[in-house]
Amino acid sequence: MTRFKDQVAIVTGSAQGIGKAVALQLGSEGALVISVDQNAEGANTTAEECGNSSIGIQCDIGDPQQVSSLHETVVTQYGGVDVLVNNAAIVPFIAWDDVDFDHWRQIMRVNLDGTFLMCRASSDVMRKKEYGRIVNIISNTIFAGTPNMAAYVSAKGGVFGLTRALATELGAYKITVNGVTPGLTNTEGVQSTPHKDAFEFVEMLQPIKGHNQPSDIAPAVVFLASPEAHRITGQVLNVDAGMVRW
Repeated sequence: MTRFKDQVAIVTGSAQGIGKAVALQLGSEGALVISVDQNAEGANTTAEECGNSSIGIQCDIGDPQQVSSLHETVVTQYGGVDVLVNNAAIVPFIAWDDVDFDHWRQIMRVNLDGTFLMCRASSDVMRKKEYGRIVNIISNTIFAGTPNMAAYVSAKGGVFGLTRALATELGAYKITVNGVTPGLTNTEGVQSTPHKDAFEFVEMLQPIKGHNQPSDIAPAVVFLASPEAHRITGQVLNVDAGMVRW
């Protein structure tokens, strides 16, 4: 398919995991992908695999100046932004008793502030041509109240609210804003934390058995980013094999 031919798509946190799966599918459907990550080598590798003259850019999305520079580069080189997928996030494992303000701010800075900064900059560009698709990767932990993730759950709850608010604000410009809430997914990031030990428990709660993979999440994200989803906005699609039903 070439649903994204001649479109420019920014995907954050795309060096690995869900972000990389989304970037690769967008690239396979014709998008020129701006692969954004703190890991410059990983971002470049993803861009190469996407094809279509895609590029990798190293960026700390929690830094306003870096986000501004990113968008200046994209607008100068490619003329605009059609799709933004906010995937970059820190996924901690820390008991509530050990959560201090420094940890809280670290998580908020990337997971919520970073999403705001990317939405702010990309939507300003999208408004100029009255077209855009913003998809925020949230998490089903906002429904489950998953332990050892208080700051993360709070930040993702903020992204949930921001998604709905921006849908209202940006609809007049034909910009849609939606979210996807994945369940526990078998990514490199998860495998590097104690969350890796939760797969069997989570699977017991799923009507559809098996472990969620990044490639299971990407199609829902890409659909919401596509032209076909032009009448869908302010929605959050849960992709977790039915663990959470709401």
